[in-house]
Amino acid sequence: MSDDDWGFALPAFKPDEALQRLRRDLQALGLSEREGRFERRGHAIARAAVEGAVLQVAIVKRPSRSSPEWIAKALKDSAQVRDFVALVKKNLSGWSDSDE
Repeated sequence: MSDDDWGFALPAFKPDEALQRLRRDLQALGLSEREGRFERRGHAIARAAVEGAVLQVAIVKRPSRSSPEWIAKALKDSAQVRDFVALVKKNLSGWSDSDE
């Protein structure tokens, strides 16, 4: 038995449950949800959708009303979901009102 084998498996990733948790976390950051996109003051910030066994998410490079440039990721476990929420929080704190 290797040192890395603790005798248990990680729980299976459930993208539907992860999406619900992500929605709550993003709303706690002050974002409102509209049609799968999360916005702040009418500017798209993030989007999320379940596709098969993964959670497809994206975040904008800079807030823009017209055509935001998206950075997409596929999340496959709960740690990646937490990291995505942390990234959104970091970006929100770095963007000023003049960026919007």
